[in-house]
Amino acid sequence: MSDNLTESGKIMKDKYVRRWTELFSEQMDVRLEKRQKLEAMGSNPYKNNLKPSTLFSELNSLYADKTKEELGVTEKKYKVAGRVLMVRDFGKAAFLTVDDGSAVFQFYVKKDVTTEQGFAEYKLLDYGDIVYSEGPVFKTGKGELSIECHEFAILTKSIRPLPEKFHGLADQELKYRMRYVDMIMDKEAREKLRTRSQITRYIREFFYGKDFLEVETPMMHSVAGGAAAKPFATHHNALNMELSLRIAPELHLKRLIVGGYPRVFEMNRCFRNEGLSVKHNPEFTTIEFYQAYATYDDLMSLTEDLISGLGRDVIKKESIMFGENEISLKAPFARMTMREAVMKHTNSTAEQVVDRNHLLGLLKDTDLDPKKLAKASHHKLLVFAFEEKVESKLIQPTFITEYPTEISPLSRRNDENPEYVDRFEFFMNGWEIGNAFSELNNPTDQLDRFADQAMAKDAGDDEATDVDYDFVRALEYGMPPTAGQGIGIDRLCMILTNSSTIRDVILFPLLKKEHFFSEEE
Repeated sequence: MSDNLTESGKIMKDKYVRRWTELFSEQMDVRLEKRQKLEAMGSNPYKNNLKPSTLFSELNSLYADKTKEELGVTEKKYKVAGRVLMVRDFGKAAFLTVDDGSAVFQFYVKKDVTTEQGFAEYKLLDYGDIVYSEGPVFKTGKGELSIECHEFAILTKSIRPLPEKFHGLADQELKYRMRYVDMIMDKEAREKLRTRSQITRYIREFFYGKDFLEVETPMMHSVAGGAAAKPFATHHNALNMELSLRIAPELHLKRLIVGGYPRVFEMNRCFRNEGLSVKHNPEFTTIEFYQAYATYDDLMSLTEDLISGLGRDVIKKESIMFGENEISLKAPFARMTMREAVMKHTNSTAEQVVDRNHLLGLLKDTDLDPKKLAKASHHKLLVFAFEEKVESKLIQPTFITEYPTEISPLSRRNDENPEYVDRFEFFMNGWEIGNAFSELNNPTDQLDRFADQAMAKDAGDDEATDVDYDFVRALEYGMPPTAGQGIGIDRLCMILTNSSTIRDVILFPLLKKEHFFSEEE
């Protein structure tokens, strides 16, 4: 493609390349020279024809327990590859510490043992290069399991030096921005993210085992709904239509219940145009699931099975530590109403939690806007008291029930007391992890509550939603009695891996734009 550029195009392209390479350090220039020497000796510094046949973890399983004498030197030669993390050079021989992602292993390179070509390539090696070897396994005099490199090659020449081995990336923001380097240097960080993968796999298999159908629903919505949140706005050029990135998949999943799928779930990405914190990332993962002919009580039992199963089968523990708190993962979990929780954790009586002045008194020392509190209904004051005074104290897994209808626009009203809905939120470590309810399937009631939301939006509430008339129409065809729930995967992974920030369990968390060149704004 470059051959077809005009002279001015070549100049422009050269500018983009030069402005980057001018930032290279002296160390990088030395590595580039070694790359040129590899090329001059007829060796491609980015080979693609040498494939490992064995993982280091497999070699450890086979031979780690054998003594030096029992092992000797294996007759079988193994093909292995990985990234060099340490080099101990002795002139005509060297030991390399190599990581292949499954484990760390030692390579032994020696002038009279390794091929002439292989030893010549070793002499151009740098810490961080990805290398290949073929040879037998043995143990050194110190008992270190090693591969004797009969064949050796540099597969990928590393141009940029890795951080110093024992300290890795010290800057926390760099750890998240340059996650690829963090994972090379920090085995604990890599294992934490591997555990996240095991957690999500277990959750999927859990729902497959209960005959749920995994589905995929749209991520761009003409009406943002399913939660109270500020959406990201975008524009579709071909349709000339304003869209929102989804804040929740709920309304589409319930359409599928209407359509005849009795059990559905989606491991989904959601987007909310809100602030960042140790518990919040604007792009996050949840699982939402819906079950026809079930109630929110059924989902409490299901949640207990899921969380205790994660402890038993993935974390391999019945209790875990998060910071200084020990959290039991063993079912059954505590259950209480919101009013009971406020009573317990604020030393209030049953009469006081229905007294407006008492609730206002509980909220005096909070950062909530006094004008907002003065306008709030009794039910909203109860919710504020719960959020400000109780949530952080729910360390052990706890289900909180009986949420006011006023703040639950998609939940089914309780038959005995319509001021409340058949809903629970699930808490661990003082954080909301899950939200569930028996679904509202009365289209008239749903339209009325959508209208309330639309009025709130018109009055300036940027977390309120518009009326989703198509969803109302779907309910008018009839949705069977259904219960549904969403669980925050990121926060759950934080707790199960003892991670103090959500960034530790997200591969590439959102960060401010990085400016590489001084003239950038």
